[in-house]
Amino acid sequence: MSAARDTNIFSRVRGRFARGAGRLGTNGWPILQTAAAASTAYFLAAFVMGSEQPFFAPIAAVLTLGLALGQRGRRAVEVAVGVAVGLVVADLIVLVIGVGTLQLGIVVTLAMAAVVLFSDRTLLVNQAAVSAILVIVLQPPEAGFSADRFFNALVGGGVALAINHLLPVNPERRVERAARPVFDELAGVLEEISGALRESDPSRAERVLERAREVDEQVRTFYEAVEAGYETARRSPTRRRALGHLELYSSASIRLELSAINTRVLARGAANAVRRGDKIPPVLPEALVDLSRAVESLATYLEEYSGPEQARRYALEAARGATEILKDRHDLAISVLVGQVRAMAVDLLRSTGMNQSEALAALEEAAGRASEIG
Repeated sequence: MSAARDTNIFSRVRGRFARGAGRLGTNGWPILQTAAAASTAYFLAAFVMGSEQPFFAPIAAVLTLGLALGQRGRRAVEVAVGVAVGLVVADLIVLVIGVGTLQLGIVVTLAMAAVVLFSDRTLLVNQAAVSAILVIVLQPPEAGFSADRFFNALVGGGVALAINHLLPVNPERRVERAARPVFDELAGVLEEISGALRESDPSRAERVLERAREVDEQVRTFYEAVEAGYETARRSPTRRRALGHLELYSSASIRLELSAINTRVLARGAANAVRRGDKIPPVLPEALVDLSRAVESLATYLEEYSGPEQARRYALEAARGATEILKDRHDLAISVLVGQVRAMAVDLLRSTGMNQSEALAALEEAAGRASEIG
C-alpha cells in the first residue's frame, strides 16, 4: 500500500513538473518581452527624460504586457488612467493632510473610490491604489504635484505596446505549445482508463481518476492561450495570416473542455466499476483506446492544418464499438460508460469542424441510436 502511495505521489509530482515546464516554454517569449520593455522604459525615463524617480515607467511596462495576453491595448489605457487618477488624488490629499499611516489609508480609499465612480475594472482600480501608495510613501508633502510620474507611466505603456507590435508573440506557436500537453495528457488518461478496465486494477483506476481531475487546469491554460493568440493575431498586421489556423484551435478548445469533463466521468465510472468487480466487456477498453487515438489525431490535424479524416474515423470507431455493448448489456453502469464514450466522440467530431447536427448524424450513421440499440 505504501509503495502504491509513493508511486502515486511521484506520478503527481512528475506531472506537475511537466506542466510547469510546459507553461514556462509557452510563456518564455512573453517573459523576455516584459523584461525588455521594463528595461527600455526605465532607460528612457531615467536617462533620456532625466526623471529622478523613474520607477513608474517599468511598472507601467510590466503591467501593460504582463503574462495575461490579449488585452494589452485596453490595459495600457487603464494603466494610464489609473496612474493619473491615483497621482492627482494622492498629491492633493498629501498637500492637505501630510503623510503617515492614517493618511496612507485615506489616500488609498479616496483614490480607489474616485476610479470606481467611473469604472469597475480591477486593474484600473488597483493601479490607482498602487500609484497613491507610491506617491505618499516616496514623495515628501512639500514637493507638490509632479508631472514626471504621469509621463513615466505613459512612457512605460508606450514602450510595452511598441515592443508587442514590433516583436509580437508567434500566436500559432504559443497555442501549439499550450495545446500539445493537453492532448498528450488527455490521450494518456484515456489509455490508462482502458488499461485499468482491462486489468480490473482498482489502484490503477484510482490513480487515473486523480490524474483525470488535473486535466481541467491544463485545458484552462490552453483556452487562455487560444484567446490570447487570437487577440495577438487580430491586432498585429504581421500575424493576421494566423487567424484562420487559430479559428480551428478556438473551436477545438471549447469542445476540448467538454471532452475533459467526459474523460473525468469515464475515469470515475471505471473506478466504480472496477471497485465493484463488474465484468467489463473487452470491447469497452478498445473503444477507449480508439478515443485516445482520436485525440492524438486531432492534435496532429490542428498542428499541421491538415485533413481531419483520421481523427473522425477513430472517434466513430470508438462510438461504434462502445454502442455494440448495449446489444447484450443494459445495466446502468455500462450504459453510463457507453454514453460518455459517445458524447466524447461527438465533441471530438465537432473539434474537427463539424457542427452539432453533422456530428450527431455521423455518429448515428456509424453507430446507430443508443436508445434503439439498447
